[in-house]
Amino acid sequence: MKLTTRSHYSVKALLDLSLQPGYGPTSVNTIADRQGIPAPYLEKLLIEMRRAGIVRSVRGAQGGYQLANKPELISLGQILEAVGETIEPLAKYRPDINMAEDWVTFSLWKRLHKKLKEALYSISLADLYYDARSWQAAQGEENNFIV
Repeated sequence: MKLTTRSHYSVKALLDLSLQPGYGPTSVNTIADRQGIPAPYLEKLLIEMRRAGIVRSVRGAQGGYQLANKPELISLGQILEAVGETIEPLAKYRPDINMAEDWVTFSLWKRLHKKLKEALYSISLADLYYDARSWQAAQGEENNFIV
């Protein structure tokens, strides 16, 4: 499975928000500048994630977006779902009822899909944060956070 631009930018933005002191609000332009994401595109993604309850918006001069929950409570599956990503491998496939191997293959893909979905919903934003930090430390990078 490969992350699309939508999901990649969404994860980058959420990781950026997870770094804010007290998970306080951050403007779209600030996140966009730090992460190299076009601001109008990021705004659309953040609106989708707000509708899904992953982020909340704060109005005013010090406003912006902030995480709606702690990073430990936000799963990769929720993020992908919020921005319209799908992992359905055989969404429109119907096995041939006369071919046993067709049913076996279909059954195998259904089971793999179930396991993949369980995995995506068990990986939290906090897990991704620590993975990125570990990689940066291994590379000898400073504490900046551009993913």
